[in-house]
Amino acid sequence: MDVSSRSVEAYTRLDSRDRRLASLVVGSVVVAFVAAFVQVSQGSYPTPLGATFDVLTDPRILFDVDVWAAILTGSDFPDRLSQTAIIVWSLRMPRVFIAALVGVNLSISGAVFQAVTRNELASPYILGVSGGAGLAVLVTLVFFTGASYVLPFAAALGGLVAFALVYAIAWQGGTNPVRLVLAGVVVATVFQSLQTGLFYFLDSTAVVKTAIAWTTGSLTGVGWAQFRLAIVPTLVVVPLLLLASRHLNVLLLGEETARSLGMPVEYVRFGLSTLAILAAATAVAVAGLVGFVGLVVPHAVRTAVGSDYRRLVVGSLFLGPALVLVADVVARLALMPIQVPVGVVTGVIGGPYFLYLMRRHGDFSEF
Repeated sequence: MDVSSRSVEAYTRLDSRDRRLASLVVGSVVVAFVAAFVQVSQGSYPTPLGATFDVLTDPRILFDVDVWAAILTGSDFPDRLSQTAIIVWSLRMPRVFIAALVGVNLSISGAVFQAVTRNELASPYILGVSGGAGLAVLVTLVFFTGASYVLPFAAALGGLVAFALVYAIAWQGGTNPVRLVLAGVVVATVFQSLQTGLFYFLDSTAVVKTAIAWTTGSLTGVGWAQFRLAIVPTLVVVPLLLLASRHLNVLLLGEETARSLGMPVEYVRFGLSTLAILAAATAVAVAGLVGFVGLVVPHAVRTAVGSDYRRLVVGSLFLGPALVLVADVVARLALMPIQVPVGVVTGVIGGPYFLYLMRRHGDFSEF
């Protein structure tokens, strides 16, 4: 085969992966929009599909300064809105947007951790980051009632402490992917035990219910306040990780190769991990411990478009929100009037998928 033939074959293969990425993005957007529409139109107060569509597309609402003030500042929605419009925009749309943000943050966080550890079984949940963030949030809820504005900072601090412990345990003149994953499992188990122990300090039924909701991962009762908490860190982390996709590709080549290319591996690994921790902590701060999204989504995208992180991060940004939105629709509507925590649904999906990955790889080896 001559050079020109090999070039054509490589171009065709590249174009095929780009087409699969485009299909993944379009499919995820369609699924997300359908799930969002079902979410805002169905419930204990169902609204006709036509009326829901009109409320969502009415320019008098979309360009209403008072509506945007209510979304961005927390003021009351204007009284001139219809009852349907108030239900859709003040109660149901925040849940849709927060579900999408949770999906974005958990999926890109999982993608980064899988590159940093070079292990398909890595995720914020497995590496103890979600556990540390969840413990910090739970401590804040239990002992500092009313300080909800500090939840993102508490979650980020808890995630950083957890990953610092993972790094310290795994450090032996440096780290390697296997030790990071095993240390993460140890730290996650410890923090899970501490979360369970906190329940013995709770003397209020309402606080117990709130704590359970956080530890299982729930979007019940979220509003625009949680959206405002999550949107700023997301807008910081996502562009930075998109720009860092080239560094993630270099890490996949192995430590020796990365060092030979001039990369300070430990600094880059820790910097990227910090961004991934912030993303995971943002999701935990508004939704609690929603498990397995960071594991399932990057692997599914990798299966479709390959291991090039320039495509994988983009694909994860779209598939993650679609998965969480669908899971939340099932959690909210499947057993009406009972609402199941969305973390239960993602666990039902992710648990079998995790077992599939373990059987496929046999151990925690690098990929």
